[in-house]
Amino acid sequence: MMTNKNPDKNALLLGMGFDNSDGQRRITKGDNFCLVGGSEETHDRMTETTIKFNEKLARKGKHLSELSREEFRDMMREASE
Repeated sequence: MMTNKNPDKNALLLGMGFDNSDGQRRITKGDNFCLVGGSEETHDRMTETTIKFNEKLARKGKHLSELSREEFRDMMREASE
């Protein structure tokens, strides 16, 4: 199990979309995340999922760097539903 108990460590969710065909450059940054690219629909979905993920993280009272792989996977799965 990979759990980082060091709050000084940084962690970042990076989302990348590759289905852009309209020439727009989409970049969204927030707490714990940076989202780049994608069509408008894809970028909106990445943004929505990441916001839901961060809300779940806040409810647990944890930092991204403190999650185990299993916790991360479960929370991301729930956020993307």
